Amino acid sequence: MNFVKMQATGNDFILVDAEQERDWVVLAQTVCDRHFGIGSDGLLVVLPSDIADLRMRMFNPDGSEAEACGNGIRCFAKYAIENKGIQPRNGELCVETSVGVRKIYPFLSGKRVDKIRVGMGIPYLSPGEIPVLLGERDKFDITPILDYPVIIGGRKLSLSLLSIGNPHAVHFIDDSVGDFPLMELGPKVEHHPAFPRRINFEVANVVSKTQVKARVWERGAGETLSCGSGACAIAVASFLHCYTGNQTDIILPGGVLTIEWDGEGEVFLTGGAETVFRGEWPD
Repeated sequence: MNFVKMQATGNDFILVDAEQERDWVVLAQTVCDRHFGIGSDGLLVVLPSDIADLRMRMFNPDGSEAEACGNGIRCFAKYAIENKGIQPRNGELCVETSVGVRKIYPFLSGKRVDKIRVGMGIPYLSPGEIPVLLGERDKFDITPILDYPVIIGGRKLSLSLLSIGNPHAVHFIDDSVGDFPLMELGPKVEHHPAFPRRINFEVANVVSKTQVKARVWERGAGETLSCGSGACAIAVASFLHCYTGNQTDIILPGGVLTIEWDGEGEVFLTGGAETVFRGEWPD
Protein backbone atom coordinates (compact mmCIF):
# COMPACT_ATOMS: atom_id res chain seq x y z
CA MET A 1 0.00 0.00 0.00
CA ASN A 2 1.50 3.32 -1.08
CA PHE A 3 1.12 6.30 1.24
CA VAL A 4 2.17 9.93 1.61
CA LYS A 5 3.12 11.52 4.94
CA MET A 6 2.02 15.16 5.19
CA GLN A 7 1.87 17.84 7.86
CA ALA A 8 0.11 21.15 8.43
CA THR A 9 1.53 23.28 11.26
CA GLY A 10 2.90 20.12 12.84
CA ASN A 11 -0.39 18.21 12.70
CA ASP A 12 0.75 15.17 10.71
CA PHE A 13 -1.23 12.71 8.62
CA ILE A 14 -0.83 9.55 6.58
CA LEU A 15 -2.67 9.96 3.30
CA VAL A 16 -3.84 6.92 1.33
CA ASP A 17 -5.42 6.98 -2.11
CA ALA A 18 -8.17 4.37 -1.68
CA GLU A 19 -7.74 2.10 -4.68
CA GLN A 20 -9.58 -0.68 -2.83
CA GLU A 21 -11.77 -0.91 0.27
CA ARG A 22 -9.97 -1.67 3.54
CA ASP A 23 -10.74 -1.84 7.23
CA TRP A 24 -9.85 1.82 7.79
CA VAL A 25 -10.40 1.61 11.56
CA VAL A 26 -7.81 -1.12 12.02
CA LEU A 27 -5.46 0.45 9.50
CA ALA A 28 -5.58 3.80 11.32
CA GLN A 29 -4.82 2.15 14.65
CA THR A 30 -1.86 0.36 13.08
CA VAL A 31 -0.21 2.94 10.86
CA CYS A 32 -0.71 5.94 13.19
CA ASP A 33 1.23 4.25 16.01
CA ARG A 34 4.46 6.20 16.48
CA HIS A 35 6.47 3.20 17.68
CA PHE A 36 5.16 0.25 15.65
CA GLY A 37 3.67 2.06 12.65
CA ILE A 38 4.43 5.05 10.46
CA GLY A 39 3.35 7.52 13.12
CA SER A 40 0.80 10.33 12.72
CA ASP A 41 -2.12 12.22 14.23
CA GLY A 42 -4.52 10.65 11.76
CA LEU A 43 -5.21 8.71 8.57
CA LEU A 44 -6.66 10.57 5.57
CA VAL A 45 -8.42 8.50 2.91
CA VAL A 46 -8.87 9.84 -0.64
CA LEU A 47 -12.13 8.63 -2.21
CA PRO A 48 -14.19 9.50 -5.30
CA SER A 49 -17.28 11.67 -4.85
CA ASP A 50 -20.54 12.10 -6.75
CA ILE A 51 -21.12 15.61 -5.38
CA ALA A 52 -17.62 17.13 -5.17
CA ASP A 53 -14.15 16.86 -6.68
CA LEU A 54 -13.15 14.23 -4.12
CA ARG A 55 -14.30 12.78 -0.81
CA MET A 56 -12.20 12.77 2.36
CA ARG A 57 -12.46 10.49 5.38
CA MET A 58 -10.27 11.06 8.42
CA PHE A 59 -9.57 8.49 11.15
CA ASN A 60 -7.94 9.24 14.49
CA PRO A 61 -5.15 7.06 15.94
CA ASP A 62 -7.70 5.26 18.15
CA GLY A 63 -9.70 4.30 15.04
CA SER A 64 -12.58 6.72 15.58
CA GLU A 65 -13.68 8.76 12.57
CA ALA A 66 -13.50 12.55 12.81
CA GLU A 67 -16.25 14.69 11.32
CA ALA A 68 -14.04 17.70 10.59
CA CYS A 69 -10.31 18.28 10.26
CA GLY A 70 -9.09 21.70 9.18
CA ASN A 71 -5.41 20.79 8.98
CA GLY A 72 -6.14 17.46 7.33
CA ILE A 73 -8.29 18.94 4.58
CA ARG A 74 -5.48 21.35 3.64
CA CYS A 75 -3.09 18.41 3.27
CA PHE A 76 -5.80 16.61 1.32
CA ALA A 77 -6.26 19.57 -1.05
CA LYS A 78 -2.53 19.95 -1.64
CA TYR A 79 -2.28 16.24 -2.49
CA ALA A 80 -5.30 16.40 -4.82
CA ILE A 81 -3.86 19.31 -6.80
CA GLU A 82 -0.18 18.33 -6.87
CA ASN A 83 -0.54 14.54 -7.20
CA LYS A 84 -3.93 13.78 -8.77
CA GLY A 85 -4.02 16.75 -11.12
CA ILE A 86 -7.35 18.03 -9.80
CA GLN A 87 -7.67 21.59 -11.06
CA PRO A 88 -9.57 24.18 -9.02
CA ARG A 89 -12.57 25.56 -10.89
CA ASN A 90 -12.95 29.31 -10.56
CA GLY A 91 -10.26 29.21 -7.90
CA GLU A 92 -11.94 26.63 -5.68
CA LEU A 93 -11.80 22.92 -4.95
CA CYS A 94 -14.78 21.10 -3.44
CA VAL A 95 -14.22 18.24 -0.99
CA GLU A 96 -16.98 16.04 0.41
CA THR A 97 -16.74 15.31 4.15
CA SER A 98 -19.09 13.63 6.61
CA VAL A 99 -20.41 17.08 7.61
CA GLY A 100 -20.96 18.37 4.10
CA VAL A 101 -18.99 19.75 1.16
CA ARG A 102 -16.14 22.06 2.08
CA LYS A 103 -14.80 24.66 -0.36
CA ILE A 104 -11.03 25.09 -0.54
CA TYR A 105 -9.27 28.09 -2.03
CA PRO A 106 -5.61 27.29 -2.82
CA PHE A 107 -2.85 29.87 -3.28
CA LEU A 108 -0.71 28.55 -6.14
CA SER A 109 2.82 29.16 -7.40
CA GLY A 110 2.67 27.43 -10.76
CA LYS A 111 1.58 23.88 -9.96
CA ARG A 112 2.69 24.10 -6.33
CA VAL A 113 0.26 24.85 -3.50
CA ASP A 114 1.76 27.41 -1.10
CA LYS A 115 -1.11 27.77 1.36
CA ILE A 116 -4.81 27.02 1.52
CA ARG A 117 -7.93 28.86 2.70
CA VAL A 118 -10.76 26.57 3.78
CA GLY A 119 -14.42 27.31 4.38
CA MET A 120 -15.09 25.39 7.61
CA GLY A 121 -18.84 25.94 7.76
CA ILE A 122 -21.05 27.89 10.15
CA PRO A 123 -20.32 27.18 13.84
CA TYR A 124 -23.00 25.41 15.88
CA LEU A 125 -23.67 27.02 19.26
CA SER A 126 -26.75 25.34 20.75
CA PRO A 127 -26.41 22.37 23.18
CA GLY A 128 -28.13 19.83 20.94
CA GLU A 129 -26.00 20.69 17.94
CA ILE A 130 -22.63 20.49 19.74
CA PRO A 131 -23.73 18.11 21.45
CA VAL A 132 -23.55 18.70 25.20
CA LEU A 133 -25.94 17.50 27.90
CA LEU A 134 -27.15 20.40 30.03
CA GLY A 135 -30.57 19.14 31.12
CA GLU A 136 -33.53 21.35 30.20
CA ARG A 137 -31.22 23.83 28.50
CA ASP A 138 -30.59 21.19 25.82
CA LYS A 139 -34.10 21.71 24.45
CA PHE A 140 -34.82 25.38 24.79
CA ASP A 141 -31.66 27.50 25.00
CA ILE A 142 -30.03 28.56 21.74
CA THR A 143 -27.72 31.22 23.19
CA PRO A 144 -23.94 30.58 23.05
CA ILE A 145 -22.59 28.55 25.96
CA LEU A 146 -19.75 30.69 27.28
CA ASP A 147 -17.77 30.10 30.49
CA TYR A 148 -19.79 27.05 31.51
CA PRO A 149 -18.38 26.02 34.93
CA VAL A 150 -17.10 22.46 35.31
CA ILE A 151 -14.94 20.96 38.06
CA ILE A 152 -12.50 18.47 36.55
CA GLY A 153 -9.51 16.98 38.33
CA GLY A 154 -10.07 19.33 41.25
CA ARG A 155 -9.75 22.38 39.00
CA LYS A 156 -12.55 24.75 38.00
CA LEU A 157 -12.74 25.19 34.24
CA SER A 158 -14.85 27.77 32.40
CA LEU A 159 -15.73 26.12 29.11
CA SER A 160 -17.02 27.84 26.00
CA LEU A 161 -18.76 25.13 24.00
CA LEU A 162 -19.40 24.97 20.25
CA SER A 163 -19.09 22.75 17.21
CA ILE A 164 -17.14 23.26 13.99
CA GLY A 165 -18.69 20.11 12.59
CA ASN A 166 -17.03 18.40 15.57
CA PRO A 167 -17.40 19.38 19.27
CA HIS A 168 -15.02 21.74 21.10
CA ALA A 169 -14.58 23.09 24.62
CA VAL A 170 -12.40 26.21 24.95
CA HIS A 171 -10.95 27.32 28.30
CA PHE A 172 -9.39 30.80 28.45
CA ILE A 173 -6.63 31.45 30.98
CA ASP A 174 -4.49 34.45 31.95
CA ASP A 175 -1.32 32.41 32.45
CA SER A 176 0.97 30.71 29.94
CA VAL A 177 -0.68 27.83 28.09
CA GLY A 178 2.65 26.01 28.36
CA ASP A 179 2.20 25.68 32.12
CA PHE A 180 -1.34 24.31 31.92
CA PRO A 181 -1.62 20.58 32.88
CA LEU A 182 -3.15 19.58 29.55
CA MET A 183 -1.86 16.00 29.63
CA GLU A 184 -3.62 15.48 32.96
CA LEU A 185 -6.89 17.29 32.31
CA GLY A 186 -7.27 16.74 28.56
CA PRO A 187 -8.44 13.11 28.81
CA LYS A 188 -10.83 13.98 31.66
CA VAL A 189 -12.47 16.76 29.66
CA GLU A 190 -12.64 14.60 26.53
CA HIS A 191 -14.46 11.81 28.35
CA HIS A 192 -16.63 13.94 30.66
CA PRO A 193 -20.21 12.55 30.80
CA ALA A 194 -21.63 15.91 29.64
CA PHE A 195 -20.19 15.21 26.18
CA PRO A 196 -21.93 12.18 24.64
CA ARG A 197 -19.62 12.11 21.60
CA ARG A 198 -16.54 13.14 23.59
CA ILE A 199 -14.99 16.53 22.90
CA ASN A 200 -11.86 18.36 21.75
CA PHE A 201 -10.37 20.57 24.48
CA GLU A 202 -8.48 23.82 23.90
CA VAL A 203 -6.70 25.99 26.46
CA ALA A 204 -6.14 29.55 25.23
CA ASN A 205 -4.43 32.76 26.31
CA VAL A 206 -5.40 36.03 24.60
CA VAL A 207 -2.24 37.94 23.69
CA SER A 208 -3.87 40.87 21.85
CA LYS A 209 -6.93 41.78 19.80
CA THR A 210 -5.44 39.80 16.91
CA GLN A 211 -3.47 36.97 18.56
CA VAL A 212 -4.27 34.03 20.83
CA LYS A 213 -1.81 31.40 22.06
CA ALA A 214 -3.22 27.92 22.51
CA ARG A 215 -2.71 24.20 23.05
CA VAL A 216 -5.10 21.47 22.00
CA TRP A 217 -6.14 18.05 23.29
CA GLU A 218 -7.75 16.27 20.34
CA ARG A 219 -10.49 13.71 20.79
CA GLY A 220 -9.09 10.33 19.80
CA ALA A 221 -5.52 11.59 19.33
CA GLY A 222 -4.34 13.32 22.51
CA GLU A 223 -2.28 16.51 22.50
CA THR A 224 -1.26 17.59 19.02
CA LEU A 225 0.97 20.40 17.78
CA SER A 226 -1.96 21.97 15.97
CA CYS A 227 -5.66 21.52 15.26
CA GLY A 228 -7.46 23.37 12.47
CA SER A 229 -11.01 22.99 13.76
CA GLY A 230 -9.70 23.72 17.26
CA ALA A 231 -8.17 26.99 16.05
CA CYS A 232 -11.53 27.89 14.51
CA ALA A 233 -13.31 27.10 17.78
CA ILE A 234 -10.86 29.27 19.73
CA ALA A 235 -11.33 32.21 17.35
CA VAL A 236 -15.13 31.93 17.47
CA ALA A 237 -15.19 31.70 21.28
CA SER A 238 -12.75 34.60 21.53
CA PHE A 239 -14.90 36.72 19.20
CA LEU A 240 -18.04 35.92 21.20
CA HIS A 241 -16.23 37.06 24.37
CA CYS A 242 -15.19 40.28 22.54
CA TYR A 243 -11.54 39.40 23.15
CA THR A 244 -10.67 39.57 19.45
CA GLY A 245 -12.13 40.82 16.17
CA ASN A 246 -13.03 39.31 12.80
CA GLN A 247 -9.53 38.00 12.04
CA THR A 248 -7.33 36.20 14.57
CA ASP A 249 -3.97 34.47 14.45
CA ILE A 250 -4.06 31.34 16.61
CA ILE A 251 -0.51 30.59 17.75
CA LEU A 252 -0.09 26.85 18.34
CA PRO A 253 3.05 24.83 19.16
CA GLY A 254 3.26 23.77 15.49
CA GLY A 255 2.75 27.19 13.95
CA VAL A 256 0.22 29.92 13.25
CA LEU A 257 -3.25 29.56 11.71
CA THR A 258 -5.31 32.56 10.59
CA ILE A 259 -9.05 32.44 11.28
CA GLU A 260 -11.70 34.78 9.89
CA TRP A 261 -15.29 35.02 11.18
CA ASP A 262 -17.81 37.83 10.82
CA GLY A 263 -19.88 36.68 13.80
CA GLU A 264 -22.68 35.19 11.71
CA GLY A 265 -21.58 33.23 8.64
CA GLU A 266 -18.95 30.69 7.75
CA VAL A 267 -15.59 30.39 9.49
CA PHE A 268 -12.51 30.51 7.26
CA LEU A 269 -9.16 28.90 8.07
CA THR A 270 -5.89 29.73 6.29
CA GLY A 271 -2.55 27.95 6.64
CA GLY A 272 0.07 25.92 4.84
CA ALA A 273 0.62 22.21 4.25
CA GLU A 274 3.72 20.21 3.36
CA THR A 275 4.59 16.79 2.00
CA VAL A 276 7.07 15.07 4.35
CA PHE A 277 7.83 11.78 2.58
CA ARG A 278 6.39 8.92 0.54
CA GLY A 279 6.55 5.25 1.35
CA GLU A 280 5.12 1.78 1.03
CA TRP A 281 3.31 -0.01 3.85
CA PRO A 282 3.71 -3.81 3.89
CA ASP A 283 0.02 -4.59 3.63
